[in-house]
Amino acid sequence: MRLVIYERQTRAPTMLFNEKILAGLGKGLAATGRMEAESVEQALAAIRRFKMLADQSQSVATYILATAASRDASNGQEFLKAVEDICGVKVNLLSGADEARLSAMGVRSGVNEANGIVGDLGGGSLELVRIENGAIGVGRTFPIGGLRLSEAAEGSIRKAEKIVAEALEAAAQQMPCAGLPFYAVGGTWRSLAHLHMFETGYPLHVMHGYTIPAEEALEFARIIARRDLETIDQIDVVSKSRRGLLPYGALVMEQVIRAIRPAHVVISALGVREGYLYEHLSEEERARDPLLEACRELNLVRSRSPRHAEELIPWSAAAFAALGIDETPDEQRLRAAGCLVSDIGWRAHPDYRGEQSLGILANAAFVGVDHPGRAYLALAVFYRHVGLVDDAVSPRIRELASTRLKERARILGAVLRVAYLVSAAMHGVIPRTRIYAEGDCLVLELPTNLGDLVGERLSKRLVQLAKVGGLRDAVIRVVG
Repeated sequence: MRLVIYERQTRAPTMLFNEKILAGLGKGLAATGRMEAESVEQALAAIRRFKMLADQSQSVATYILATAASRDASNGQEFLKAVEDICGVKVNLLSGADEARLSAMGVRSGVNEANGIVGDLGGGSLELVRIENGAIGVGRTFPIGGLRLSEAAEGSIRKAEKIVAEALEAAAQQMPCAGLPFYAVGGTWRSLAHLHMFETGYPLHVMHGYTIPAEEALEFARIIARRDLETIDQIDVVSKSRRGLLPYGALVMEQVIRAIRPAHVVISALGVREGYLYEHLSEEERARDPLLEACRELNLVRSRSPRHAEELIPWSAAAFAALGIDETPDEQRLRAAGCLVSDIGWRAHPDYRGEQSLGILANAAFVGVDHPGRAYLALAVFYRHVGLVDDAVSPRIRELASTRLKERARILGAVLRVAYLVSAAMHGVIPRTRIYAEGDCLVLELPTNLGDLVGERLSKRLVQLAKVGGLRDAVIRVVG
């Protein structure tokens, strides 16, 4: 069970408060068909706490979603009535198809151009659904959630393996995923990925977008499902409340990979809850880019001049064009995002602006961007502050981005270093200038009333930008 309070309902919602409680509502359900009285009592106590926290935050809208345990238990309706009496809000009891659809909507809302199979593993069930070019297919529900599976298997991993393999037998034909990603949703799978992250010494601790090659994910899941967890070096990174179900979640992951054969596993921090919010947005809001919306909010609260950051987007496009740097549509949006967050570190001491900005951007709660994209943003703004040097950057951060992305991050950093010397981060200046190429020479053109900006420092940075972009020289030209 989880309470999340958001700042407002928007394309890139910001969490103000987030709390989860493992009440175990599905405990005993496989054997008795009912939710246990102790679990219900614990859950209702949590609901009362959640209700008070929501009231204290002055929440203006409350949504309550219920899933497999409430749906399948013979006393589910009784429980939901008690929840409604506490909260004064109608509970939305989701069907298995609803869960699958909303999980896919959540992935679509947070993954740029998602295309693959979405799998949402809860305590009671697993939902699988195809997502293709924004279209969401018909989902399927399997009664192999971690808690239900552990009880049905009576604690035997061997028996659980047989149950899962039989349940997923048809999925291989109905939901082939060869060459495509498998988007994994759910707390148990996030815990599994978190453990993998620490076992491999991964440089970021951001779950959303964490990607594991399918063969590696299969082998890791197989080990976790069958090994004594206490013998695993980094097991302390998984909360004790999650450890009991971790082998069963790993077993389901292993069997899903065997059945649908994806190219890689991508962890999604967004699922049913975010899909529900996304579904309630207007078509216009849904069409907005979540990465750019999040960067615009960060720009608004942390930059000296948010309007200036917006002005940098077309100016940097002109600079890239002058240098002959081609960009894919995704690289264009990353460059725009980099412009929007280019000044978020200005309040820090000058010696730490690059390092602080890199840390914020590499680990920010962005969606709509993969980890190589995070590295691009972090490196571009680091270079903007520190210069085009790599000595202070962790090699592991650089390894996240391809050679192509790293080079474009360096070029954007060099562009920003020129722009900020011209504008001093104030809006209305950059649009009065032009940047273009004449043969092998990069030209920065200033109007006469900005002529006094010409100086050695600006000239050196312009020459540096030209050479990074492959041009021979650069010149500042003042025109009347």
